[in-house]
Amino acid sequence: MAERSGSGQGGKAPRGARAKGPCGLDFARETAAYARGVPLVAGADEAGRGPLAGPVVAAAVILDPACVPAGLDDSKKLTHARREALYEIICATAEVSVSLAPPARIDRDNIRQASLWALASAVKGLPRRPALVFVDGNDPPPLPCALEMVIGGDGLIASIAAASIVAKVTRDRLMAGLGAAFPAYGFERHMGYATAGHAQALRSHGPCPHHRQSFAPVREQQLSLFGAVEIIAAE
Repeated sequence: MAERSGSGQGGKAPRGARAKGPCGLDFARETAAYARGVPLVAGADEAGRGPLAGPVVAAAVILDPACVPAGLDDSKKLTHARREALYEIICATAEVSVSLAPPARIDRDNIRQASLWALASAVKGLPRRPALVFVDGNDPPPLPCALEMVIGGDGLIASIAAASIVAKVTRDRLMAGLGAAFPAYGFERHMGYATAGHAQALRSHGPCPHHRQSFAPVREQQLSLFGAVEIIAAE
């Protein structure tokens, strides 16, 4: 599943253009790429590899060199309100694509392959095809264009930071919706991560259709429930 939007205009950035973030994050690598003739540069990141429930969400963003949002940073370091505000700015000024790998794909392919698929799908869903993509981490997704993998890139490179914000806000909103649909699990509070409250809900109610059945804590609860059913049947 992929979604796209975009009103940003590409083109070469002026030499030396920078959009400094709070921790040294800036648009310098994108500027350098445009200066050496790369026609279009994007950033990509994902959110939600670790949770026990919900999808992995990946985003790809092509920032307008003339309109790089101020205050970009690793989405995990931003407050909820700041993430939401930046999300709206990014979607209004940049080219954005989002892709989701649902729990069924995660269980079928494993979390690594599902995440790489989501990243590749997000990049392919952009309105225009980038020639270079900066990607957070060190595990390259299967894409035909040039890639630059950057560990901790969401705190260093503006395009990756923007993608991390879009991915996290999108996923958080989806999990809030699942929280309303499955109120027993509290997804809107923990976003599917393995908190004590989530573990208790799993013990009390078992997994729901949005849990990742291949993840050990979920699988163990599933086996525990099967064992209880077998005991009751035997009695």
